[in-house]
Amino acid sequence: MKNRYIHKRLMAAGALLSCAAAPALAHPGHALHLHAAGDMFAAGILHPLTGLDHLLAMLAVGLWAALAHKELRQALWTPASFLILLLVGALLGIGGARLPAVEPVIMASLLVMGLLVAGRASLPRWAASALVGFFAIFHGLAHGVELPQSEGAAMFIAGFMLSTLCLHLAGLGLGYALKRRGALLTGLTGAGIAGYGLTLLATSF
Repeated sequence: MKNRYIHKRLMAAGALLSCAAAPALAHPGHALHLHAAGDMFAAGILHPLTGLDHLLAMLAVGLWAALAHKELRQALWTPASFLILLLVGALLGIGGARLPAVEPVIMASLLVMGLLVAGRASLPRWAASALVGFFAIFHGLAHGVELPQSEGAAMFIAGFMLSTLCLHLAGLGLGYALKRRGALLTGLTGAGIAGYGLTLLATSF
């Protein structure tokens, strides 16, 4: 019964990944022609799901947090740090801030997070928060630079923050399920995420 439950959770996570859109980068363009707050909120929810780089990064944060910590209370610090710095990055982007190499850093986040997942690496809480927070600023900036300074932008940000939270929670659930399945499956999952990030980096130059 327990194995069946874990299997269902893994299948659900796989379905989530398979439903991700095909574009390599998660920035095909925001629906900036939408003006209604509800439309912008819905577009924000969908946006992290329409690019495999963002989707895998959000899942990987939750995955790694679960694998690196036995207690959920400790594991939650990592995705919480990501969410906070994601918001900071988005607000900086809307405010006109620019950072170099935004897309390469986003790609590198997949490589790094995938390797951490594969190795079930454990870092001090402050170091884990700083690492994911660094990547989160770039993910948030990539969203924010394309948004106008308007009420619609606030709704869009609220939408993608909610969607990101859900992906983190899905990653946490998958991570705790993988902990019970052994190191091999965890290694393959992390290697897949890291390999995708490496592929993006290799093809971007």
